[in-house]
Amino acid sequence: MMKIYHTPVLINEVIDLLDIKKEDIIMDCTVGEGGHSEKILSLVNKFGHLYGIDRDKEALDTAKKRLSLIKTNFALIHGNFADILNITKEHNIARVNKIIVDLGISSLQIEIEERGFSFKREGPLDMRMNRGERTTALEIINSFPEYEIADIIYKYGEERFSRKIAKKIVNYRKSKMIKTTTELAEIIKKAYPHKWQKIHPATRTFQALRIEVNKELENLEKFLENFPQILAKNGRIAIISYHSLEDRLIKTYFKQNEKLHILNKKVIKPTPEEISRNPRSRSAKLRGAEKL
Repeated sequence: MMKIYHTPVLINEVIDLLDIKKEDIIMDCTVGEGGHSEKILSLVNKFGHLYGIDRDKEALDTAKKRLSLIKTNFALIHGNFADILNITKEHNIARVNKIIVDLGISSLQIEIEERGFSFKREGPLDMRMNRGERTTALEIINSFPEYEIADIIYKYGEERFSRKIAKKIVNYRKSKMIKTTTELAEIIKKAYPHKWQKIHPATRTFQALRIEVNKELENLEKFLENFPQILAKNGRIAIISYHSLEDRLIKTYFKQNEKLHILNKKVIKPTPEEISRNPRSRSAKLRGAEKL
């Protein structure tokens, strides 16, 4: 039996916001293990079609098995959603009616230790969503200068103790290479004042490293600039973000683009019931827009 890790976040809210029609051409730009796409695919008829993009080949394998149980009118593409214009050109996709983007890290990536995303599970310091790419968290932690590590942690993790953490990391690596997630988490813990431990001390630093390794904000900026070119008139987009840096970019872009009508002035968040069922959804924020 196939093991499905991913529970789609804000699934009902996404479906409502997108207002999917039976003959829509839909693009899931971060299809992952197919959580959102599974529901979306069930809503279209034989004239509709779903395209799913992801840079994680393992996730695409899971999505293919999952979606094949629903229908066959879908295509999965290994790629980065930042390259949406090249992807649509290569696959002869002229226009799409609906776009969904879930910027969260997939459960598959978190649960598998060897991917190195979780400080709770011992694994190599990897954090690459696409394992074909070169830069890993191991390289950043062991070779970047102290000031650069501090800047990454502060900029992408909004971590107030970034300098202390960077100093601890650099002092530690003088005598021993930092190889595992749990090893790094312990170093961070020692740099953290006890009174600030409301969340695990490594949370923000691991977020920052993941963003840097995968160039997440740069990719989001590029995607935001380009997606209107493939979205049909009256087409809709729904984007789920998980931290303030992403949400700020999306909110600002939607506001500044005159060709977009914002669908929800107030950001949509998970209900207490959803958070209790799926604690990882607690920081999710959903914004939607329609092309005029």
